[in-house]
Amino acid sequence: MLEEIGTTEQGDLVINVGPQHPSTHGVLHLVITLNGETIKKVEPHLGYIHRSIEKMCESLTYRQFIYSTSRMDYLSAHMNNHACAMAVEQGLGLEIPARARVIRILMSELTRLASHQLWWGAMAMDVGAITPFFHAFREREMINDIMEETCGARLTMNYMVPGGVMFDLHPNFQVKTKDFVRFFRSKFDEYDELVTNNIIFQERMKNVGRISAEDAVSFGCSGPVARASGVSSDIRKLAPYEGYDQLNFTEALETAGDNYARYLVRMQEMRTSLSIIDQLIDNIPEGDFQAKTKAVLKLPKGEYYSRVETARGDFGVYIVSEGGTTPYRIKFRSPGFSNLSALDHIARGCKIGDLVAIMGSLDLVIPDIDR
Repeated sequence: MLEEIGTTEQGDLVINVGPQHPSTHGVLHLVITLNGETIKKVEPHLGYIHRSIEKMCESLTYRQFIYSTSRMDYLSAHMNNHACAMAVEQGLGLEIPARARVIRILMSELTRLASHQLWWGAMAMDVGAITPFFHAFREREMINDIMEETCGARLTMNYMVPGGVMFDLHPNFQVKTKDFVRFFRSKFDEYDELVTNNIIFQERMKNVGRISAEDAVSFGCSGPVARASGVSSDIRKLAPYEGYDQLNFTEALETAGDNYARYLVRMQEMRTSLSIIDQLIDNIPEGDFQAKTKAVLKLPKGEYYSRVETARGDFGVYIVSEGGTTPYRIKFRSPGFSNLSALDHIARGCKIGDLVAIMGSLDLVIPDIDR
C-alpha cells in the first residue's frame, strides 16, 4: 500500500510503503522521499516483528538456544542452526563424526536450493510474472518432502545438534535426493526460457539498483549481494568449515552490481549446490551421526565465534560464556541486516516502480533483520 503522508518544503513527496506483509518481503516499513517518480531517499523502519531473540537465547541452555535461530532467517534454518552448533562445539572441543559432517553439508545445500527457488519465484512475481512462482514451488516441494521424511519438519527443521545431527538419514534419503537433483537440473532451461532470457525481465533488471564493489564492502554486504558486485565473500571458500575445502566448486561472481547480476549469482549458486550434492550423495561415510556429549553442556569461560554461508550471506554466532549452562551473551551477525542497510544507497535515483524489484534482488527475510 502506498499512502501519502506529506510533502517537504522543497515540494518533494513523502510516502509510506508498508508495513503490511503483501507490499514487501516481510513486515517492513519504508518511508520514501520522491521527486516525481524518482527516489531521493529510502528510510527503513524496523521493529514490527522484533522478538528479542538474542536476549531470549541468554536464558536458554546450549542445546536449546540453537533453535531460536530457525525463526530468524527461516529459509536458512538448517544453516543458522549449523553455525550455532559449531560455536558450541568449538567451546567444547568436540570432534564431529565424518558422517555427520557430510549430512550437514547435504542438508545445508538442499536448504540453499529451497531458499533460492522460493526467491526465484517471488522475484519474478515482484516484476509481474505469476507463472514462475508455481514452477518454483513444484521443485521446492520435493525438497520439503525430503526434509519432512528425514527431520519431521518442512521449514524449521531443528536437526542440527552439538556433536552432529539429531537423527540418522532416512533410508529413502539418497534415492529421493538423486531423483530431485536429476529432475531439477532438467528444469534450468525452463527457468532460463521463462525468466532469465525474457527481454521484459531483463529490461526491468539490468542497470537498475547498482552498487559498486567498494560500496558493497563499506555497507558490510555479503552473500549474492556482495558477489554480484565482484566481492569474493563466500564463507565456504574464505573460511571453509565441515569439509567444504575438500569439495570442487567455484564461487559465483558477477561484476555489474545491478539487479540482474544478483539474479545471475543466485542462479549459478543453485547449479553449484547441485554439483556439491552430486559429489557427496554417493560418498556418505558410515559410522556415527552424532558425537557423544553430556546431557547438560557447559562451555568453558571464554568467547567463541563461528560463521557459515547461508542463502543470504555471512551468518555469524558470537558466544560469551562464564562457564555456566547458559550463555552470558549471544550476538548474531545476520546477513540481511547489512544488506538492507545498503537499500537507500542502491535505490537513490531509481524510479519508484523499480523499488520492489530492487528489494526482491536483495532477497530480504525480515525476521533475520528484526531480531
